[in-house]
Amino acid sequence: MKVLVVGSGGREHALCWALAESPLCTALYCAPGNAGIAREATCVPVAADDVDGLVTFARSEGIGFVVVGPEAPLVLGLVDRLEAAGIAAFGPGAAAAVLEGSKGFTKALCDRAGIPTARYARFDRLDAAEAHLAEVRLPVVVKADGLAAGKGVTIADSRDAARRAVADALVGDRFGAAGRTVIVEEFLDGEEASVFALVDGRDCLLLATAQDHKRAHDGDTGPNTGGMGAYSPAPVMTPALCERVMDTILRPTVAAMTADGRPYKGVLYAGLMLVPGPDGPSPYLLEYNVRFGDPECQVLLPRLRSDLLPALMAARDGVLGSFDLRWSSDAALCVVMAAEGYPGPYRKGSVIDGVEAAERETGATVFHAGTRRGEDGALLADGGRVLGVTACGHSIADAQATVYAAVDRIRWAGGFCRRDIGWRALKADGTPAGARTD
Repeated sequence: MKVLVVGSGGREHALCWALAESPLCTALYCAPGNAGIAREATCVPVAADDVDGLVTFARSEGIGFVVVGPEAPLVLGLVDRLEAAGIAAFGPGAAAAVLEGSKGFTKALCDRAGIPTARYARFDRLDAAEAHLAEVRLPVVVKADGLAAGKGVTIADSRDAARRAVADALVGDRFGAAGRTVIVEEFLDGEEASVFALVDGRDCLLLATAQDHKRAHDGDTGPNTGGMGAYSPAPVMTPALCERVMDTILRPTVAAMTADGRPYKGVLYAGLMLVPGPDGPSPYLLEYNVRFGDPECQVLLPRLRSDLLPALMAARDGVLGSFDLRWSSDAALCVVMAAEGYPGPYRKGSVIDGVEAAERETGATVFHAGTRRGEDGALLADGGRVLGVTACGHSIADAQATVYAAVDRIRWAGGFCRRDIGWRALKADGTPAGARTD
């Protein structure tokens, strides 16, 4: 069949990279794609949030299956429109995508279903939010209710910082409509982890575990970003803890969504905080994403040994109960190379050299997240997060060594990266992070 992937980031490049290997895929397209995705698929100049344009293209090209990468078209109802047109699609409909589209909705669902999460309050008026902030325990977390491209979360150590975050959203219009309601929640201290599951409206199929690094700079310092790197598996996520997450968080969520008349199909990403306790860590839900994480997708798919396309189709068709996946025992690690200034203002158009040589000489795979070709064919930075340098190895330390060897071969004066991706997994044995290996 002909397959269309929607999106233009590193996640979509990883999806195209995996789907291109499926014997079921006779032709692969990506809308709008990027310079790296063009190696795997035919790029189509239709924006990811152009619902009408995407449906029109899928109809005219005879697309048999659509995989929606980013959250915005899911919240806009792209899957609903495609299915109504007779085109099979992977991802939740708009009614179910609200799990990511509104943090307040997810918090209320957690209350109803007894899902462990941080205590919270929801506000759309500045005076009410400020009165609440005068009494809460610090630090406190302020979140824009809607989609804010991974930049809507502030961890405030002082009341002044919390007030500024609330005012920026509610009055300063920093996040537009996404910030006209805010969530103020307690700060949970522990270790973060990511759990992914395919969901078919009834059954959940757990995928491999991963951890990402949200802060911009080494040592988990600096502002929150969309993710500066990731690794898989996450050693902290033991089989027993994974099963606990399934029993207390994922399965209750899927059941509650079905009971609400919002059956969930697609991939469900649970961002977790593992809070230490006398009987070991307890998982609390931080957030849901209704799509593959980015950059977690870039470390999950290189470890997948099964054909990805039938798995996505099984989720859409409601037959995951009889489905299974095979995973490599190798580890995978991804380092994001971002434009200087990210997640704040950054410049586009700087030249990147050496990507193909880095892949050839080290065996790493470079997933493109924000690139384009110049008129002369040069590779140009065209986003905040630009490249995801990824490798597998027998251990996280092996994968990390390969990745940083590749990073050091890429020449990009306008970019930066963290040099300590994977530090949590390596801290026990003292393996140095980001050490040059060439």
